Amino acid sequence: MSYIFAYFYKKYVLMAGKIKINRIKSVLVEKDISQKELSKRVKRTPTTITRICNNESQPTLKLLREIAIELDVDIRELLVSTKEK
Repeated sequence: MSYIFAYFYKKYVLMAGKIKINRIKSVLVEKDISQKELSKRVKRTPTTITRICNNESQPTLKLLREIAIELDVDIRELLVSTKEK
C-alpha cells in the first residue's frame, strides 16, 4: 500500500512543478528572437524571462498578453494545449 502511495506521490506531486504550461521558448525559436531581446521588449529582467521560458515560473496574464503582442502571436499560441491530440 505504501509503495503505491509513494509511486503516485512522486509521479504526480513532486513532478507537478515540472509540467510544461507555456511554450514561449518554442515561439521565440520560431520567431528567431532571443530571450534577452524579449526581456528588453517587455521590460523584465533576463532572469525572469529565462525562468518563464524554462517553465520554472509562469507569467501573469498581463505579462502573457504583453509577450503575445511583442511576438505578434495569438496569446493561445504561448500556452500548451490541454486537449489531447
